This record gives sequence, structure tokens and C-alpha cells, in this order.
Amino acid sequence: MALKSTIFKANLAVADIDHGYYADHALTLARHPSETDERMMIRLVALALNAHQLQDICNGDGTLAFGAGLSNVDEPDVWLRDFTGQTRLWIEVGQPEDKPVIKACGKADEVIVYCFNHAAEIWWRGIENKL
Repeated sequence: MALKSTIFKANLAVADIDHGYYADHALTLARHPSETDERMMIRLVALALNAHQLQDICNGDGTLAFGAGLSNVDEPDVWLRDFTGQTRLWIEVGQPEDKPVIKACGKADEVIVYCFNHAAEIWWRGIENKL
């Protein structure tokens, strides 16, 4: 029997004076059994840091949400989609391989990778020439 994801609820209040974005977000996070608490929190921080993009890119007419991430390699950890279904922002957390990042660049207008941990620099040196 496979382990199930653990569900977490979060209320995020964003007051971004640099971008003039102020909003409350009621969020549901599903933590994959193989995901650490640290990685889950980085996903939450990535969403918070890019919440203003909802207004900047989509004029408020879109959805900023968590994707399937670890459960589905064809979805990002966080994404911004407009109401036409176009993926405007694709956010990956961790140290993805070059091919999924290149594939994401073909699916979204913008791709951001939030790499964390002590091996981030080593990871980047190995992937930078491929992107």
C-alpha cells in the first residue's frame, strides 16, 4: 500500500509594497511522502515571493497555485495560469535536471528555479551550460 500525501492548510497574507500587491491567500499544500518539510516550506515561500505576478502578469485574472510537483514531472511545484489556460509562470523547487527545465521553458512564458541546500552551487555548475 502506497503512502498518501499529508495535507497542510495555510493562510498567507501578502503585503508587497514594492509591487503594490496586497492579498490574502487560503492555501492547501499536499506534501508528498518523499518530500521534506524544508522543501514544502520553500514551495510556500516561492509562492509568496511571486504572488505579485498574479497582478503584474495577469491583471488579477489568473490562478497562482501549487502544481503536482514531485507527483507529476509534467507539472511545476508552483504555477501561474491565466484564464485561457496558458501557463505564464512555472516555478521549480530543488535541483531539477536540465531536460525538465528546457521542457518547462517551452510550456511557460517564464521559468524560475528556487534551488536550496549546500549543493546548489555544484548543481548550477553542472547544468548552466546546458540551459
